[in-house]
Amino acid sequence: MKVELEADRCVASGQCVLAAMDVFDQDDAGIAILLEDRPADELLDDVKEAVAVCPAAAIRLVEQ
Repeated sequence: MKVELEADRCVASGQCVLAAMDVFDQDDAGIAILLEDRPADELLDDVKEAVAVCPAAAIRLVEQ
């Protein structure tokens, strides 16, 4: 699975970081940063949670 982040849609809520801190971070303005676009399998549940809680729907998982 590949993670895609549309940073221009991010509203800086930080929910992705709380759900998957090994995959997401925030810049100084609070905008999400993708640390790992192909996270390890053991992180996929956390990433799915981040996708679900993102208020801007700026994150998605793509099968590859």
